[in-house]
Amino acid sequence: MNPTTTAVPDAPPAPRASRSAQYDAFHTARARTHLVARLYAEAMGEDYPTEVAASSSCDWPLLGLMTARLRMRPGQLLVDAGCGTGGIGLWLTRALALSLEGFDLSPVAVAQATDRRPRFGLSADRAAFRIATLEDTGLPDSSVHGIVCVDALGRAAGRDTALRELGRILAPGGRLVMTRATRRGTAPAWVEQARAASLMVEHVDERPAEPGLWERLYWLWLAHADELRSELGKDQAQNMLREAHQVLPTLPGRRAVLLTLRHPANGQVGPGAADTMTGPSRHLDERIWQ
Repeated sequence: MNPTTTAVPDAPPAPRASRSAQYDAFHTARARTHLVARLYAEAMGEDYPTEVAASSSCDWPLLGLMTARLRMRPGQLLVDAGCGTGGIGLWLTRALALSLEGFDLSPVAVAQATDRRPRFGLSADRAAFRIATLEDTGLPDSSVHGIVCVDALGRAAGRDTALRELGRILAPGGRLVMTRATRRGTAPAWVEQARAASLMVEHVDERPAEPGLWERLYWLWLAHADELRSELGKDQAQNMLREAHQVLPTLPGRRAVLLTLRHPANGQVGPGAADTMTGPSRHLDERIWQ
């Protein structure tokens, strides 16, 4: 879930220029104020990673889980797919002594991510950001060792196309960790989607606290509606308030997970079952429910 990405189920995706403009306005407005970050911090409590400051469900438990699931070695290349302002990729790159390639469809987000690089002690040769989409990364085949994609797949014009593209750039033995969500009681097509991208589902980690995070955050947005309008402007505030009203009723039925997909080292994608375990702790179909 990412603010301003609410969509009507089965509606055709907006053109890239239109999507980019929406996110440019979103990131520009949020850079003018600390109010939204304060509301995220209040909703997450002690789980809020201040330095990351992501507009997503990224908290300390998720950072720790992604670190464990990636299993990357120093010097390897990490891709932050749909990186936004870059905090997640920058934090993981510094923590694991990696190199980073981040991309986002918003030029404003890419510029903000680039500006944040020195705060993490990373130079241009360690961390680079550029404009690209999940469906067309522009990266070579089998060129990266790990990929993170947090609350971003729902922004893709085509999720299956995006997943195949991420699978294409992932080297044999590499892992893609991504947040996904579905309705409780439904059978997600994660295994089939992974197989179509020449990947296998290695882990499905439940995130039982994630729906509660969004619930607390959305009620905070509604409670601070006047301040949001004053700080962000009418249009951006209205997008956030609309999302809160639309998604809040769906949260009791939401199942959120961290999905770890692996590119098998031997190139063979078998039908084996994923390791499913309970991890720490958009109407609203998976266009919003990542």
